[in-house]
Amino acid sequence: MWRLYHYALCPFSRKIRLTLAELRLDFDVVNEKPWERRTDFLVLNPAAQTPVLTCDDDERVLADSAAIFEYVQSEYGADINLLGETALAAAEARRLAAWFDLKFYADITTHAFSEMVFKRFIEKAPPDGRAIRAAKHNLDVHLGYIDHLFFERRWLAGDSFSIADIAAAAQLSVIDYFGMVPWSAHAPAQDWYARVKSRPSMRPLLADRVAGLPPAAHYDQLDF
Repeated sequence: MWRLYHYALCPFSRKIRLTLAELRLDFDVVNEKPWERRTDFLVLNPAAQTPVLTCDDDERVLADSAAIFEYVQSEYGADINLLGETALAAAEARRLAAWFDLKFYADITTHAFSEMVFKRFIEKAPPDGRAIRAAKHNLDVHLGYIDHLFFERRWLAGDSFSIADIAAAAQLSVIDYFGMVPWSAHAPAQDWYARVKSRPSMRPLLADRVAGLPPAAHYDQLDF
């Protein structure tokens, strides 16, 4: 049995939860607050970052969402390919996954998480309105890019659901939990996200709740 150490509002944890569910792998979850830097968790990943995937049957320990994805796709994705059917499709899926893992996260998620979670639970301070406004401005730009991609394609990277959609949904679902996404201004992105939300792999994420921080009212609604 696989065991996933995750934090509910960590987008990279969500990326792997979606991946494992799409590949139909059974796994248990362990809620981990990485900022607590538990000794047992540091043994698994000295970087003190979620997610970490371990196997109860042997000594496999996998860290970093990109590395975990590549491993499980290679080992268990013979029948379900989340990279596309050609080398070119895989390159595009990886490119977009990196876009959301790196650029979207740096422009938006890290700031929103810092203001909405870290300040609330660690610093016991109110969020900085300027940082939230900057994140929302950046979000509008990224949603425009999703509009463009989905207008021209069936899914973000092409004709099939891929790691690009997973990486994007993982980041956006965190921002949507905070109620920061202006869906009405980005109909194509909203249509794409509605399709992702309807997938069975999304159900556990839509059921997530963090004590002391309730989600936006529409967060778990398929019709939003």
